[in-house]
Formats: sequence, structure tokens, C-alpha cells
Amino acid sequence: MYNEISYAFKKAFKEGRPALLSYTVAGDDTKRNSLEILKTLSLQVDICELGFAHNTPIADGGAIQDSSNRAIKNGIKINDVFKIVEDFKKTKNSKPIILMGYYNMIYQYGESKFLNSCKKSGVNGLIVVDLPWPENKSFSKKCKIKKINFVQLISPTTTIKRLKNIIKDSHGMLYYISMLSTTGGKLKLSPKTILKNYKKVKTFCGDKNCIIGFGITTKSIKMFKNTDGVVVGSEICKEISRSISKRQKIVTNVDKLVKKLRKQIV
Repeated sequence: MYNEISYAFKKAFKEGRPALLSYTVAGDDTKRNSLEILKTLSLQVDICELGFAHNTPIADGGAIQDSSNRAIKNGIKINDVFKIVEDFKKTKNSKPIILMGYYNMIYQYGESKFLNSCKKSGVNGLIVVDLPWPENKSFSKKCKIKKINFVQLISPTTTIKRLKNIIKDSHGMLYYISMLSTTGGKLKLSPKTILKNYKKVKTFCGDKNCIIGFGITTKSIKMFKNTDGVVVGSEICKEISRSISKRQKIVTNVDKLVKKLRKQIV
């Protein structure tokens, strides 16, 4: 199977750098702008994470909540998210797309219907924040049948026994949460300590890629050059908010920010 996500990691590795992943909320600040932001991000990043706006998030910090609130006010629905993905995938420089959200939205939509829509629109992977292992085993298998990468989450408190089981059931990409916090929080640990914990996890990963997220900014990203991949979300969402409040061009400012991020890890 041709796997766009695996290819993105291989390409970054050949270039001697970690894969760069972005996170934005679908429909922020409008459906049209959301697509334009994805298109400009895809010129710099290797993989795009796209979030489902949610009114009661458990892991999202203030910046992402602001993005979600704008998208919800603009009437974003699940089918709109799939349409954004579908339109993005038709563009020349499109990158792998990982949808990120909460299980109750998938449950209400219907698992089979949701996965069929993912497949049809071109979604490459899924991160379901509130569906941990082993509760996710059944859904993860359904994703595998559809050739959609279900991304397992690992935290600093994950035990070695649990870690081995999660890696065993993972599809090829894992997400290491750098600290116990919501997204966008200041790093509670030094980058050195986070990297030490990450490397411990990596010893068990074999040939599976492990990205790192939560608290990654333009200031801290260069500290994580020796990882498989880094995710930046809250800083991009903050830039969108700032551009809106200052009535500046959102897409242009996001492009400038992501170029800065990429320079730090090349």
C-alpha cells in the first residue's frame, strides 16, 4: 500500500530533519480561508493536522479553543470538514491530512459512515483524543481495513508495559505528548528532559515513527530537531487570531510563521 504519511517521514529523514506537522481547525476563520491556509501550509509542512471544532474540548488550550469557537460560529459541520479535505486534496501541492477530534462526534455521525467519508475525501490518518488504548482497539482495526492510519497517543506517564501494547497495536505513527497539559501551554519540563523521555519511548518504537507535540513554538522547536516529527498548532492558531484582530492578511502571516518554523529545523 502506498502510504502518504510514511512517504512524508522518509522524505524528511532523507533531508536530515524531523517532519514538520501543522495543526489548524477546519473552518477557521471561514471555510474558504481554512482551505487557503491549508494550501499555504502545504508548501512548508510535511503533514497537515486538521481539527474538528468542538464546543467542549478536553485537551485544547485557549488558542485552539478560540479557533474552534470561530469555526462553530461560522456554522462548520462534519460534512464541511470532509469537503475542505476533498478540495485540498485536489490541489497541486497537497500533503497528507490527519483529522484530529473527539470520539463523540464520530459516534454521533456513525463510525462506518465517518470512515467511508474519510476514505472518500482523502483523509490519511485520525487522532481521536479521548479514545485511548485499549478502548480504541475495535475502531483502530476498522481504520486499518480502510487504510487510514489511526494514531495512538503516548504520554509521559505511560508505563512501559502499556507503551509496548500501544506500539504493538499502532499502525505506523505514534504521537508523544510532551507534557501533562492542554495544548499550547508553556513547557513545564526542560526540552532536555522532554527529549530524554521521548528517546526512552523511541527505543520501543522499532520502525514506527513517533512525533512530539504540545508546547512546541518557534522558540523551542529547534530543541526537537532529533525527533521523527514535531507538531505546531497553538502558535499557528494564535497567529490566525492575531491577524484577525489586526485586520491583516491571515494566509500571508501564517505563511511567514511556518517558514520561520521550518528554518529552525532544516
